[in-house]
Amino acid sequence: MDTHAAPLISATALVSGYGGLDICGPLDLQLRPGTALGIVGFNAAGKSTLLRTLVGYQEPVSGDVLILGAFTDDSSYLYRRAVSVVLDEDAFFPSLSVQEHLDLVARGHGLEHAGELVERELAFFDLEGARTAYPHALSSGQRRRLLLAAALIRPARLLVLDEPEQRLDPQMRAGLAARLRERVAAGATLLVVTHDPGFLAVVADHALVVADGEITARTVDAAAAAIRES
Repeated sequence: MDTHAAPLISATALVSGYGGLDICGPLDLQLRPGTALGIVGFNAAGKSTLLRTLVGYQEPVSGDVLILGAFTDDSSYLYRRAVSVVLDEDAFFPSLSVQEHLDLVARGHGLEHAGELVERELAFFDLEGARTAYPHALSSGQRRRLLLAAALIRPARLLVLDEPEQRLDPQMRAGLAARLRERVAAGATLLVVTHDPGFLAVVADHALVVADGEITARTVDAAAAAIRES
């Protein structure tokens, strides 16, 4: 991590919630390049709400958040080039097959050898047999893996993943954790919500625990213990 680099995410007195109702906060945060931050907590504690607020997908109840040094606009060209997001929702083109989705993402980001990269993701996420299938025909696990494949095939300064370990077998889960660490080591920033203490221990450098409306900075070991106790 470059401690002198400008933060990719900067939050000041940030409170997350819906309809003016506080769910968790306040939070002050500086997330710099080459850092992996895990967010953990009980079910319905507000982890995903906090994540969505930090990346500009919903407005904070109060406080401020900056991404890439500006008040965020998740529809802007600069945001979409720099930030790769997987939340707990589908984002597919119904008329494109699995392979066509990945090819579109790879070529849209100007990647060389796009075909080879697509094949790598199909193999890694066990989607080779579904390459010609359309989103409506996929299982929930296959749709989840396609979202992850689309997020990882492209370059990104900031990776934002909401429970990426869901519906993955242990081998794929371990492989994903290793790939995320490689991206962070290469300078990317990772923001991840997880319920898996082992996954957290591999991917994260720091952690936030969300509980009883409060957000507390913890070591990764302490956060992993909090998951086991939940």
